[in-house]
Amino acid sequence: MSFVCLVQIQLHFPDTHSLKGKRKELQGLKAAIHRRFGAAVAETDHHDLWQRATLSAAVVSRSAGGAEASAAKIERYVRSCFPDGVSTERALVSSADLLED
Repeated sequence: MSFVCLVQIQLHFPDTHSLKGKRKELQGLKAAIHRRFGAAVAETDHHDLWQRATLSAAVVSRSAGGAEASAAKIERYVRSCFPDGVSTERALVSSADLLED
């Protein structure tokens, strides 16, 4: 069995004044999360707002504890990059839950 932990990341960019500026910040953050933690990352909401963004990051592990630990590391990393403009939520699900008939 495997486990998937989804981290939803709400970001606020008070000093960004264009979509181009927001996208530049998001591109770097998404690449860093993928590179450092092996997570799949996508912008999932607020595409047309220049001061807000929602990212979703997913990690997979053989154990619930491993998935939770990876998600916690992602949360800490994002908070270190954006100490004043981030909130996160996370959910854990097993492959058995996902693949039920």
